[in-house]
Amino acid sequence: MDFIDLARKRYSVRRYTSAAVEEEKLHKVLEAAILAPTAANRQPFRLIVLRTAGREADLRRVYARDWFVQAPLVICACAVKGESWVRKDGKNYADVDTAIAFDHLILAAHDLGLGTCWIAAFDPAAAREVLKLPPEFEPIAFTPLGYPADEWKPKKRRPASDLVQYR
Repeated sequence: MDFIDLARKRYSVRRYTSAAVEEEKLHKVLEAAILAPTAANRQPFRLIVLRTAGREADLRRVYARDWFVQAPLVICACAVKGESWVRKDGKNYADVDTAIAFDHLILAAHDLGLGTCWIAAFDPAAAREVLKLPPEFEPIAFTPLGYPADEWKPKKRRPASDLVQYR
């Protein structure tokens, strides 16, 4: 698929089938994240893959939407600040690098016919507890991963003239 078409057609899926995600497809979306560019190639992130079956109640503590646990998998992207590149002014790039990797994962998933939905409005304390995260892992975003049971609708986006400046 052409990249612009991929970006245009990717959408936030909020209804999933229960169909299993093939291991090959899961490995490909994880590989896309691992291949993502990061500052100084430090890769200061971890991806936590959870099977939802039997864990629905715990996962609803993290994000209380029924569709969050419809997909067979949920993935959490965690930043590891102690591993990241830090700019001279002290800006730590772990969050940026984690977001880039997660975006690669989400785009690769769509290219393979899978659905995702970037979730930032989760309960971080519940996420730490449910995922048993070590202190150095900071949960940044979650996504279900599965086959969509809803359909794409055109995106509403601001015009380039509002977002792009030339100087």
